[in-house]
Amino acid sequence: MKELQQILSVLKSTPAGNAVLATLVKVEGSSYRRPGARLLLLADGRRIGSISGGCLEDDVITHAREVLANGTAKTITYDTTTENDLVWGVGLGCHGVVHVLIEKLPSSPRWADVLRENFRRRVATELAIVWRGPEGAPLGTYLASDLPPAPIGVEPAVPAGSSPPGRRAPPPAGDEPDPTVFHQTVPPPQALVIFGAGDDAQPLVRFAKELGWQVTIADPRPAFVTPERFPDADILVVAQPDEAPARLALGADTLAVIMTHHYRHDLPLLRALLPRPLAYLGLLGPKKRTEKILSDLVADGLVLTPAMRARLHAPVGLDLGADNPGEVALAILAEMKASLTGRDGRPLRERALPIHG
Repeated sequence: MKELQQILSVLKSTPAGNAVLATLVKVEGSSYRRPGARLLLLADGRRIGSISGGCLEDDVITHAREVLANGTAKTITYDTTTENDLVWGVGLGCHGVVHVLIEKLPSSPRWADVLRENFRRRVATELAIVWRGPEGAPLGTYLASDLPPAPIGVEPAVPAGSSPPGRRAPPPAGDEPDPTVFHQTVPPPQALVIFGAGDDAQPLVRFAKELGWQVTIADPRPAFVTPERFPDADILVVAQPDEAPARLALGADTLAVIMTHHYRHDLPLLRALLPRPLAYLGLLGPKKRTEKILSDLVADGLVLTPAMRARLHAPVGLDLGADNPGEVALAILAEMKASLTGRDGRPLRERALPIHG
C-alpha cells in the first residue's frame, strides 16, 4: 500500500512523458511479489517501488528505458521454472513464471487521480490492467469503467447499471476473467485508531505509516495530541474517553487499540468499543487488569457476549518477548496483520501450506 501511495504522490508532480510504470500482472508458480506490485521509473533515474526481491529490477529497467524512449507499452515474461535459470542471468530461485507490463505514463493518469481521491474518501477502486492482446492493442492501466473496447473475439461483460455499452467492465462474480486483463480491487489504506497519546504510541504510529496505514490518535490531553509529537499521524483528535469513539469513523475494517494507561479512561472506551464489529480491538495491560475492567463493565450492565470477548485482544500483541515501546509496537502490529489475514502468527517454517494463499 505504501508503495502505491508513493507512486501516486510522485506522479502528481511528474511532467508528461517522464515516467514509466512496470506492473506485475500475473504469476504462475512461486514469486517474491504478488500481482499488483509496481515499480515506477522516472526519466531522471529515480525508482519507486519494486516488482521482485531485487533480482528482476535491472532487466525491467532496461526495458523501461526503451518504453520511455519509444512510448510503446509491452509485456515481459520471466520464466524461472527450470533449475538452470541462472544460465540466463536472473537466478530468481522462485520457480515461477512472472509477467510484467511496462507502460509510459502521462503526467497524471486519470486512474491515478481517481485512486488518490478514493484513498482520501476511503473507498475501493477497481483497476483493469490490459497486458496482452492482438498487435496494436492498447496495453496499459485503466479504471475498470474506462477500459477501451474489447478485442475482436472477446465478448465485453457489462453488468447492469455499470459501464456504458462498448466498454469492458470487470467480469460478473463467478465468471472467468479475460486472460488479457488483470483486474485489481485497490482498497483504501488500512485504518488504525490509537486511543492514548503516550510516548509508547509514537513508534506504533511510525511503524503503521511504514505499512501505508491511515493512523488516528485520540487522547483527552491537548498537550499530548500535537503534530510535533506525532508528525506522521493522519488525524489528531482531542476528546474525552466517553466522547472519542462517537467522534470517529469506526467501521468494520477499523483496527483499534487502547493504550491510555489509565483505568478510568479504559473503562468508557471499552464500553463503547466492545459492541462495535471492529476488525480488531486491542487493550494494553496485564490480563488481570483486563478481567477487572470487564468485570466492572458487566456489573454496570454491559452484556458481554462471546463474540465481544473473541474480538478483544488483551493483553494486546504477539508474544515476541517485547520489552520496550518499539518492540511492543512491533508485537501489536504483527498481531493486527495476522488478524487481518486470518493467520496465527506462527513461524513460516511450521506452515504446511504455501506462503501466499
